[in-house]
Amino acid sequence: MSRLETPALHLTVRPDLSEIGRIAEQVEAFCEERGLGPAVAHAVNLSLDELLTNTISYGYDDASGHVIDIELAADSGRLTIVLRDDARAFDPTGVPEPDVDADLEDRALGGLGVHFVRSLMDEVRYQRTDGHNLLTLTKYIDT
Repeated sequence: MSRLETPALHLTVRPDLSEIGRIAEQVEAFCEERGLGPAVAHAVNLSLDELLTNTISYGYDDASGHVIDIELAADSGRLTIVLRDDARAFDPTGVPEPDVDADLEDRALGGLGVHFVRSLMDEVRYQRTDGHNLLTLTKYIDT
């Protein structure tokens, strides 16, 4: 089976911020091979950068023995991204929308990155199953 025929991209990430660049390159290649365009690749990479940075920076007490699994699949007019990790439970869908119109000194800390993910993706769903966070992002695409 050629790479173009592979329906999904499976990636395993160590909880190390240096992994984000490697993931971005693979996401760009995946999107390019499927003709999804640079705008889709950019939206996915920006979302993954934010989510992985948060998980790696705040989700673990230690970095040993942990991995983050990522799967991308494109079919039927949608790109689905699934992230699975064993970090602390964190439901980004429960984070309140930030007041982006408030003055900077009046804004609450945090939540802006999750806001970007919500605005870049068409659907964001979260589950906590068997000690794992399962985050599913959907981006509608023209096929």
